[in-house]
Amino acid sequence: MTGPQQRPGADQSAGPEQVGGPEQVGGERRSGLRNPDKAVRGLGAGTMALEALVLLLAIQPIRVVGGDLSGAAIGAIVALAVACVVLAGMMRRPWAWHAGTVLQGLLLLSGLLHWSLFALGVMFALVWAYALHVRRVILG
Repeated sequence: MTGPQQRPGADQSAGPEQVGGPEQVGGERRSGLRNPDKAVRGLGAGTMALEALVLLLAIQPIRVVGGDLSGAAIGAIVALAVACVVLAGMMRRPWAWHAGTVLQGLLLLSGLLHWSLFALGVMFALVWAYALHVRRVILG
């Protein structure tokens, strides 16, 4: 045998003709992620789970510091948190991203029940907008 021998699992530099797969668009890679869909789903699910946790943990401080938190406001917070948990598990479905956007609007609307819910709605709407931006950049 002539030429250098290389082990079967050794790293080889891949030229542009060797790179392929679902991450290709017009000959260029969209991202360096192995599974961009899964990464984006994880981002969406993590955002929804974090929102649910913050909503539930915010009930007592809002009651103590913010004044009168009605039963309707507490019910809205719990309902929104449950919806966030359900959507976190459904991020595999394309409609879940749209439902997440609607959920942010509902949280903003719940600001009519208490001003601090509006503040939480603004913060999480911005976080969700960033998640949608990252999704659009990664998935195209």
